[in-house]
Amino acid sequence: MTQYAIATDLNKCVGCLACTVGCKSINTIPIGAYWTKVLRIGPNPKAEGAKFPDVEMYFLPVGCQHCANPACVHVCPTGASQKTANGTVQIDKEKCIGCQFCVMACPYGVRYLNEEEGVIEKCTLCNQLIETGDLPQCVTQCSARARWFGDLEKGIAGFQGPIERDRVGADKSYDALRKQRMIMGEYIKPWSESEVYTLPDVGNKPSFRYILRGRKWQG
Repeated sequence: MTQYAIATDLNKCVGCLACTVGCKSINTIPIGAYWTKVLRIGPNPKAEGAKFPDVEMYFLPVGCQHCANPACVHVCPTGASQKTANGTVQIDKEKCIGCQFCVMACPYGVRYLNEEEGVIEKCTLCNQLIETGDLPQCVTQCSARARWFGDLEKGIAGFQGPIERDRVGADKSYDALRKQRMIMGEYIKPWSESEVYTLPDVGNKPSFRYILRGRKWQG
C-alpha cells in the first residue's frame, strides 16, 4: 500500500518559513490559518545545568502527519475525512458539516474550522500536485533542501526533492528546477535509524519522518 509522506532533515532546516509561505500561496489559505507551522525547539542546555552559550536548538515543521491510523477519520460522523489510496488523509468538503470532532481528535492540533465556508481544512499534501507527478509545494519551496517527498513504504532514502540550481543544466528557470529531482539518500548527510523520529504516536501512527543528528529530540 502506498503511504505518501514527507521526511525533513532538521539539521538542514533554517526556519526560513518558505514552506509555510509556499503552502499558503498555492492553497489560498485564509489569514490566521496555517497548514504548516514551523516551531522553534529551544534553545535548550546541551547538558544538565549548562548555560548559554552551551545551548542547542532546531526548527520543527509541523502539519498534518497523514497518519496510517488517523483518529480524525475514525471520529468523523459523515465520512468527510477519508484515508485515500495514496495514504494521504483528505477532507470531502461536500460531506463536512463543520462539527469539529476531527479537530478535537487530532493529537497535533493541525485542523481548523474555516468559518466562512463552515468546513474543516488542513494540509492535503498538495494532492492536486502529487496526483500529476509533481512535488508538494512545501518541498519545492524549501530553500535548504531539508524537506523530501516519497512513498514511506519504499523507505525515506528514496524520497525526492527538486534539484539545486547549480546542478541543473543551461535552463535554470523555476520550471526546470521543479521538473528535475534529487534523491534524499544521495544528497543529505548519512543518518542512522536511531536518528529518525516521528511526532508522538498515540496509536495514530504518524507517517512523516524527521531526521535529527547530534541533538536531543524534543518533538
